Amino acid sequence: MVKKTVSHFSLEQICDSGQCFRMEKLGEGAFLVLAGNRGLRIRQEGETLEFDCTEEEFLDFWEDYFDLKTDYGAFLERIDPRDRYLCEAARRGWGIRILRQDLWEMLISFLISQQNHIARIRRCIGNICERYGKAACAEKESKPGEKLYGFPSPDALAQASEEELRDCNLGYRAKYVIRAAKAVAEGNYSLEKIKTMSYPEAKAALLELYGVGEKVADCICLFGLHHLEAFPVDTHIRQALEAHYRRGFPKRKYRGIEGVLQQYIFYYELTGR
Repeated sequence: MVKKTVSHFSLEQICDSGQCFRMEKLGEGAFLVLAGNRGLRIRQEGETLEFDCTEEEFLDFWEDYFDLKTDYGAFLERIDPRDRYLCEAARRGWGIRILRQDLWEMLISFLISQQNHIARIRRCIGNICERYGKAACAEKESKPGEKLYGFPSPDALAQASEEELRDCNLGYRAKYVIRAAKAVAEGNYSLEKIKTMSYPEAKAALLELYGVGEKVADCICLFGLHHLEAFPVDTHIRQALEAHYRRGFPKRKYRGIEGVLQQYIFYYELTGR
């Protein structure tokens, strides 16, 4: 067990922020997080976090995964106090952090996210993990007898048929997932190369993939590559921009943290003002 004190951090808000689809609330302040083939039980009380892992596991993976080395208080301080809407959104989502998630997992997750809602995205991803992922993390099971599964590899998904993926409730998105999996598995598309690119380069490269549009590319850049300047625009964000930023969001003022502020706005709109 590893115990840490962290400010500007809320598991509840992160879980509901639409960036992570394999995070499950177990009880008051307690959550199960799955990432790749790893699993973690974590509990929060106030600013105290308890990680059910060894110190080595925490330092090797989870500290970076939760972006604990970054001072989000400094981001909050940059918000213009005259922008009442953004200030209120930040007050609502003060504990959200941009998780450092796996690029492959984010690519598939956000292909599945199109024209979809969070609960259904979670089910779809759970279905493909159970069908094509490897059983893992047995000691982290949330329910007696329940098996947890890692995220399926490109090879595993490339061998699936479109009909099989439709059976996992992916619908028309199945063809996007198969094309992406085959491109990566066959070596025709390098995720490792994308990891070395700048935000504009990475976004352009992602847009070359079948089924990836502007919003999906920005989500992958933000949540899978940690390009904090990415600013995904979905229905919730578009409504907020039309109501409060007719001339466009002031990205120049918030250069380098646009994606963090986007999450505050998204969470604010999603949870109801």
